[in-house]
Parts: sequence; structure tokens; C-alpha cells
Amino acid sequence: MSSQTSIVSPYLSHRRTVRKAAVRCKGGIVVSQNRAASEAGARVLKAGGHAVDAAVATAMTLGVVEPWMSGIGGVGAMLIRDGKTGEITCLDFGAVSPRALDPADYKVTGGTDGNLFGWAKVEGNRNTTGAAAVCTPTQPLGLATAHKMFGRKRWRDLLGPAIMHAEAGLVVDWSTMLNIATATADLRLDKGAAQRFLRDGLPPQPSVATLASDVVRLPLPDLVRTLKAIAEDGAETMYKGPLARAIAADVKALGGCLSVDDLAHARCVQFDPQEIPYGEHTIHVLPELNGGTTLAVAYAELQRLRKRVESKPNGKTFTAYAGALRHAWDDRFERLGDAGERTAATCTTHMSVVDRDGNMVTLTQTLLSLFGSKTVLPKSGILMNNGINWFDPTGGPNGIAPNRRALANYAPAIMTGGGATVAIGGCGGRKIIPAVFQLLALMADFGMDLDEAFHQPRIDVSGAPTVAVDRRLGEKTKAALAESFDTVLAEPVAYPFPFTIASAVRRVKNQNEGATEPEHPTAEAVGEDEV
Repeated sequence: MSSQTSIVSPYLSHRRTVRKAAVRCKGGIVVSQNRAASEAGARVLKAGGHAVDAAVATAMTLGVVEPWMSGIGGVGAMLIRDGKTGEITCLDFGAVSPRALDPADYKVTGGTDGNLFGWAKVEGNRNTTGAAAVCTPTQPLGLATAHKMFGRKRWRDLLGPAIMHAEAGLVVDWSTMLNIATATADLRLDKGAAQRFLRDGLPPQPSVATLASDVVRLPLPDLVRTLKAIAEDGAETMYKGPLARAIAADVKALGGCLSVDDLAHARCVQFDPQEIPYGEHTIHVLPELNGGTTLAVAYAELQRLRKRVESKPNGKTFTAYAGALRHAWDDRFERLGDAGERTAATCTTHMSVVDRDGNMVTLTQTLLSLFGSKTVLPKSGILMNNGINWFDPTGGPNGIAPNRRALANYAPAIMTGGGATVAIGGCGGRKIIPAVFQLLALMADFGMDLDEAFHQPRIDVSGAPTVAVDRRLGEKTKAALAESFDTVLAEPVAYPFPFTIASAVRRVKNQNEGATEPEHPTAEAVGEDEV
């Protein structure tokens, strides 16, 4: 028998409403999880840059202003659509484990680790925290590969905004304080992380208006030097030469096994997209080890379950969405070995870009867990990923092994057909797949634009036994879901956010639109005419 429970705080207002209007213009638009980063990309578009140029500037800036989510120590993937030909290019620069990794070094001790995936606990949390959790950082390589293929602007100029923000220092506002506070216990374990993010072992406090004090900032001098080196010498300096040797030496000294050989063999793989038919639309995703293959299963199951689309979203709609997603997750667990339940904050970030010519980018980059491995390298100031956490320490098809590509949950996608093109993705670990699935389905099924789709309450079906339901959905819809599934009501509050922080751009004829999660305090769509 199905049940309905609630985790909505009784203290929260039911009258509070939040809207974040979509941006519409004929010029280019950048959407990311931080307004400063979106502005950096929008300025590139205003100067005539390609969507890829703007994505590089935005991605590098995000690594500075939102360091707990992504950065040059991370990994990622992107899709690029040519505005003239419609051709879509997929670039996968996901996590690969070190060649010298020994699975025996990740001894399972029993219980679960309390991290993202609920894996079996590993002795010393070596797979989640510290240098032993580090995979090859490929974000700079992925961005440079895309830039060489499509870029119009000079690489060094595109890194200018990131360097400028790094020289100014990381702004401490309530969001910065909250993210640091969430990870304080682990940040204290690493000297470099503690020096960068903590003050006397505690989270820094933002300025108080009544004291008329200056904005509090955390200095990043070592990261400035590294970003300047990458700007002047190119991304390859991360993988060969003095910087690569310094990275490998620091990781080894801190107990990891990433080597200069791993860095020298870093790669960005180009694929043709997997195409998913859905009505009169086609959804293009990355093939292989990411969320795209699971989206394909979900859309196929949805079309099997539902022969006719409702006139508007209702209980039948969301029950069908939930059933299709539940089937897709069962398939993913069985075939791909991705198991466990999400239990901790993820640190992915996403950006979507469209330029005035209709070129589009959907790019996801990540450190995996919040602050990645919680390790800041002493010589370069790079905050490193904890990509080993993508692997199952008990073995299986996704088990910990040397030189293995990780199975990730990000799902950047591009939908074509019906007179519109949409580039979309999100942040939130396993919650990304159901969010991308629903937002695209809502647009395809009901003709919604981005503004309407992003303000529509959603559900989350991401492998857990229960279906998370936005309490703002209609009573009949919630009741219909509770008849078929164990449901839990949730409130889309800033922390912990129960759904995905999605972002998308859309193009209809020569008109562009950009939108992002209304409840996220820093996510923003910025048009080139605003900067």
C-alpha cells in the first residue's frame, strides 16, 4: 500500500511566492548558477563571440565564484549545436581513475558512507575525501577542445573574467557561508582547504549592513597564478610541464596516486549524439556513461505507458512521468551498476548558452561532492575533485578499478523539433535526470515556453524508494501520485534543495529565451543587451 509523508517544515510560509522571469531577446543569452559568471559570458557574446567562447568564460568564472561546485580541478561534458547546419557535437571529459590505483587500498568496513550514493563505507573515507579520492582533472582540457573547434575569441581573453574575480577574492555572502558551513568538518582535515575557506577553523561571516563594513572576501593568490598560467600557456600546461608535475607531486604527497602519466594521457572524447525520438521532437544526449542513456529508457517507457497526452498537466501526467522514471532507474541499476541512495549535497554546476546566430552550448561541470575531495593543492591552489566516489567500492560493472571511466549522472541535452530548439541541463546528482526529463516533456507535451515550464512544480524520481513531490502541486495530482507510489512532500527551499537546479536556453526562429531555477538565489539568465 502506497503512502504519503511530508518533510516540509511547519514553520515555512505557504503564502510566499517566488518568480524569476525568463529573459527574451534576439541577442545571445547565458544562463548559469551565478550572475557574475553569466555576465562574463554575456559580455563575450556582445563582443561577437561564439556560444562556445561564452561557455568558456562562464565556466572558468564559475570555478572562482562558486568553487564548491566546479573548477579546473573537476570534470564535465557538453553538447554544442551549430546554428546554421543543426549539427550537434558531443564532448565527454568525464572522470577517469588513476592508472596506479589499487582497489585494495579502498577497504570496505561495513555500513554506508553517508555521502552522495550511499556506497558501502570505505576505511578512512578514502574514496570520498582527500587525495586518494582524486581522478584526472579534465575540465580545462574539455573547454580548450571545444574552443579549438568553435572559438572566435582568444583563449587568454576568455579567462580574463575568472582571473579578475580570483584577484578580487571570493565574496562571502550568506550562500558562501552556508556552503562552507556544510563542509567545515572535512575542510578542516586539509591544510590548504582550511586556509582558503575557514577562519580560525570556522566558516567566515558575511558583512553586516549596519556596520557599513566592506564586502568580506577570501583571497585566492595561488589560484590566480595558476589561472594566469593556463591563460597564457593554454590548457595543456595542466597536463604537461611544470604545473602538471606540481599537481602530481602534491597529490602524491597528500596520499593520492594521480601521476604525471595520468595527466599526460588525459583526454576529451568526441561522440555523435544519441538521438531519442519523442513525438515530433528529437532529444539529443551524450551516449555511454552518463544520464543520457537513462533518459532514452524513460522517454520510451513514457510513450508506452501513455498513448494520449492530457490537455494540461494533471495527476495522470505526473503518475506517468513517475512510472517512466522508476522503470528507467530500475534499468540503470541493473545494467550499469549504479546503486545506492543519494544522501548528501552534490557539487555540480550547469550552464546553457545561445548566441545571436543560434549556436548553442549545454555544459555541465563538477567536482562531484560539495568541495570535491576537500583538498586544495599547496603549489597550484587547485581544489580537486573526488571522482573516485563515482565508483562502487564493492565492485561490479561500476566498481573501483585503475584507468576506468566513471558512470556519471549529468545529462546535458538538446531538444529539436516543433519549431523550437532547447539546450538544457542541471545540477543535483541523480536529481538531474528526472528534472531534464520533466522539463523537456512539459515543453513537448503542452507547448510550454521556458518561463512556464520552469515555474511548474515538479516531482523527483531518482532511484530512492519514494517519489519526492513539490507540495505546490494540486491536491488531486498529489493524491493520484500517492495512490501509485510512496511519496514525500517537499518544499523547494534554498537549502537543502529537493529538486534540481536546472537551466536552459530556447530558440524559436530568431528569438532567444533563457531561464533557470526561480528558487536559486544566485542562478541567473543574462542577455547580451544587459551588459
